Amino acid sequence: MTGGYMGKLLRVDLTSQTWTTAPLPEEAVLRQYIGGIGLGMRILLEETSPSVKATDPEAPLLLMTGPLSGTAAPSSANLAVISLNYDTPFAVATGHSHGYWAAYLKHAGYDGIVVTGRSERPVYLWVDDDRVEIRDASHLWGQDTRETERLIKRELGDEEKISVACIGPAGEAMLHGASIKNDRNHGAAKGSVGAVMGSKRLKAVAVRGTGEVPLAERSRFLEVCNRWQEAIMADPAPGEGAPSVGKLLSEAGIMRGYTYVGESHMLAGKNLTDPLWGERYARRMVEAAQNWTITPKESYNCTIKCAYDCRITTGPFAGFTASLCGGGENIEGAAAMIGVEDPGAAVALTDYFDAKGIDSSVAGSLLGMAYELYNKGVLTREETDGLDLSWGNYEAAMTLLDQMCSGEGFGGRVLRRGLKEAAQLIGRGAETCVLHIRGGGINMHDWRPAWSVLLGQIVAGAGVCWQGPGVDAWTTEPDLGYTEFAPGTIPEGKAEAVAKTQIKKLWEDTLGVCWFACWGVKGVLDYASQAIALATGWTDFDREEALTVGERMVNLQRVIAVQRGFTPADEFDISPRLLEAPAAGKAAGRSIQPYLEQMVKEYYRLMGWDETGRPTAATLERLGLAGLL
Repeated sequence: MTGGYMGKLLRVDLTSQTWTTAPLPEEAVLRQYIGGIGLGMRILLEETSPSVKATDPEAPLLLMTGPLSGTAAPSSANLAVISLNYDTPFAVATGHSHGYWAAYLKHAGYDGIVVTGRSERPVYLWVDDDRVEIRDASHLWGQDTRETERLIKRELGDEEKISVACIGPAGEAMLHGASIKNDRNHGAAKGSVGAVMGSKRLKAVAVRGTGEVPLAERSRFLEVCNRWQEAIMADPAPGEGAPSVGKLLSEAGIMRGYTYVGESHMLAGKNLTDPLWGERYARRMVEAAQNWTITPKESYNCTIKCAYDCRITTGPFAGFTASLCGGGENIEGAAAMIGVEDPGAAVALTDYFDAKGIDSSVAGSLLGMAYELYNKGVLTREETDGLDLSWGNYEAAMTLLDQMCSGEGFGGRVLRRGLKEAAQLIGRGAETCVLHIRGGGINMHDWRPAWSVLLGQIVAGAGVCWQGPGVDAWTTEPDLGYTEFAPGTIPEGKAEAVAKTQIKKLWEDTLGVCWFACWGVKGVLDYASQAIALATGWTDFDREEALTVGERMVNLQRVIAVQRGFTPADEFDISPRLLEAPAAGKAAGRSIQPYLEQMVKEYYRLMGWDETGRPTAATLERLGLAGLL
């Protein structure tokens, strides 16, 4: 078998309560799709008809690794979760998580798990090297993700060498935004993959592995990986770009980086109604964190350690320890969107949402809409069943999430329906302030000052998610020729930057490594392509072929969307709030809306698509996708 791969998939049918193993596709196919989202989307496309919905029993849930997962490659712990998109029905969903789960699955001898069917009772899957069990999970149903992980590890008798990926009450209730959490601090959420898992009544997948990943040229592979790791943490020379995101977020760096988010007026404060409030929120968070105990948490072979535990020492939650992932969007989605002033309460609220197993981007958009309407006098206290949704009331937010999970109260009656449907049900202007793109929750910053990022989320092929960030914010991309930040609110060059960074990012999503080990890293196209060549034995694999893989991924996502009913109008199914000019801040008076249609057309042209957003026959043939449309 080709190095880098274990050579087989685990296929589980929950309807029949059976499992089997299946070989990976032939080497030529592996070279086209690599792994991660690549193999996952290919399997999804081959095995799902356009009429199947995300939560139908026959719809697969794929938990995929890449050829670098579980190796000495930097941050080689990426778990790619692929399914049909619960929020945007014509799209694929591609969620990502880290920690240890993907590495342990590789060490157990599998490159991925394909789950179909629906169990009559709650179950969890136990993979222990070549031993596989489908176990009863009735006693776990209703538990949050933290307690589920603890109970399963205790039940299996191993606290240290088992990794558990599970859903919480949000996934069980099939809420929009439901996530799959693992290793306490990590989770995959985009496209509501946790709801898909919940629809199958699959509470968790626990893995333990003792094997090793085969490598074609081990010593040279290690040399390349060491250089790659050094590049992540390198300080760029003048004129050679900005520090990589991995360096910026290292050692729980988001608590330092929040100052940048606030000063850039990209912090999603009070449902995007007050950009300057977000700057103050960020300053308070950074100042408070200096007095807290911050403990960076490791992932498999990861020196970045962006995830962290945070012991709060001030305010109403003093003494509480929150377990958080490394990004900043979760704190904004759960707290800044509803105007929580106290930093400790903001962190504790985020932890509460994570434990329930819901993406703060979706939940935050739902709550932000409700709180804004309440504070404007549109929603009454009678309509919220007595809940006071004044800005900053974090206790009411916890109650609303509980209601969404249970189906009771205003949360269960209205917000549980998801972003667009909840807004339509409320009416009275709710549609103008709910934040969404094609029904999915945006990555929770205010992207109106960063048009490349906003455009990248609009044209993203897997619903709304991080795909083509451009170079307006966070870092640059020297490997693509971008060594300086671009002005955020001018249209020139945005489509090209989005197209190039999307292709690069989707190549990286096939590898089995964390994006933070790649984003903005000088030389990473060479390091990663060399690592693939040395792991697999494909000696002529290079950066040009790598970018072709990324381009293939972009087009494969669009093929799936077109097959499932995408229309040109869907590209512009965007919250009006995201198209408004901010009233204050660095983007004050600047709106993307007058330029958006032309930017999308230019993006289509660069991708080799027609004016409707459909890949041309020539483009598909060039990428080995002929005949799919």
